[in-house]
Amino acid sequence: MPGIDECLLEAMRLPGARGAALVDWTSGLALGTVGEAPGGDHETTAAEAAELARLAAEHGAFSAGESEDGRPPVEDVIVSNHDSYHLLRFVDTSFDSSVFLHLWVGRAEGNLALARIRLGEMADRLVLG
Repeated sequence: MPGIDECLLEAMRLPGARGAALVDWTSGLALGTVGEAPGGDHETTAAEAAELARLAAEHGAFSAGESEDGRPPVEDVIVSNHDSYHLLRFVDTSFDSSVFLHLWVGRAEGNLALARIRLGEMADRLVLG
């Protein structure tokens, strides 16, 4: 079972991957980063992505409420723009499930479907603590 660094390095092997981070969405802090950051600053990107993750996870319009098995109510958030995709994949943890993987993928080189599937697999295997 991979830890943070191994998981982020695995994410960077996906086609078109530009950067990846593990972010705590309650504080907006990056717990680990690799590759480039949109805008050039990993900490700013983490804080901004955390705002989006909080909106999706905490507001009923985007979530089905608390799940019966304690998993986060939202699996992932996908944002696309003219040249890239941003995937935010929530990670189920034994403590409070307040972290997510953020993968930045170039649109021309990447495969959104493959990235989403692989990021989900990585999130399931990630060991924190």
